[in-house]
Amino acid sequence: MGTKKLNPVTPGTRWRIANTFTEVTTSTPEKGLVVGISKSGGRNNQGRRSVRQRGGGHKRKYRIIDFARNKFNVPAKVKSIEYDPNRSAFIALLFYADGEKRYIIAPEGLKVGQEVIAGENVSPDVGNALKLRHVPLGTVVHNIELVPGKGGVMARSAGTFAQLAAKDGKYAVLKLPSGESRMVLQDCMVTVGTVSNSDHNLEILGKAGRKRWLGRRPRVRGVVMNPVDHPMGGGEGRASGGHPRSRTGLYAKGQKTRNRNKPSSRLIINKKKSK
Repeated sequence: MGTKKLNPVTPGTRWRIANTFTEVTTSTPEKGLVVGISKSGGRNNQGRRSVRQRGGGHKRKYRIIDFARNKFNVPAKVKSIEYDPNRSAFIALLFYADGEKRYIIAPEGLKVGQEVIAGENVSPDVGNALKLRHVPLGTVVHNIELVPGKGGVMARSAGTFAQLAAKDGKYAVLKLPSGESRMVLQDCMVTVGTVSNSDHNLEILGKAGRKRWLGRRPRVRGVVMNPVDHPMGGGEGRASGGHPRSRTGLYAKGQKTRNRNKPSSRLIINKKKSK
C-alpha cells in the first residue's frame, strides 16, 4: 500500500502520482481462473451508442472472483496478491486444502502464506468469511451480501468497509461507506476487514492518454456545446447556460435519484450524508 510521486521527466509524469504496488506479489494470473472479456464501447445490442465517453482502452482478461465465499470449513492458504485490471482493489489467490483454487477480494493486511477460512463459527480474523449473526459488534467487514447465498455486492471497491453497529431480530444494522445505515439479514455472508489498496483515491493519472488506456474517451462540457446539442449550450462568449442539467434536461444538482417506491427503502435507517 502506498503512492509515489514521479520525477517530472516528461509532461505526463509531472503531475503523476502512481501506486507503488508493494502488496502485489506476482504479475501472472492463474490460468484456470481467467476468461476472455469483450468490450462494448458503450454500444447496446443494436450497435448504437447508449453511453457516452466509452471506447478503446487496453485489452483485458477477466479474473473469476469468488464473491459468495461458499466453500465452508475448508482452510485455504494465500498463494499471491495480484493486480486486477477490472477493479480498484487487489485480489488474492487462495489454494484450498482439497486442491481447489479461487480468487477473492484481498482485504488490507492479508499476507502470502496466511490461512483463511469461511464457515458458520469461524473466528472473525482478517480474510475470514462468516454470517453476520456470528460477527461481533463493531467489527469492520466488506463484500457484504444482500441476498443469502447470492454473493457479496456491497463494499467491494478499494479501501471501502462497513461496520456492524447492532443486531435486531433477523436483521443486523450496518453503517456503510456512504454514511448510510441499513438493515441486512443476519444470514448474509460478509468478509472481515477493509478492502485493500486504500490509497487508490490518491492516484493522479497525469495525462489524458492514461485515461484512454482505461477505456475512457474525452468528455465535452455541456456549456461549450450548441443549443441543439445540450440544454446548457449556446450564448455569447463564456456565458453558462442556467441551472446545471443533463443532456436530456434532468437537473444535475440536488435532484433525488432514488426510486421512492423501491422495496429495500424500508431497510434503510439513516440515509447517506449529503455533500
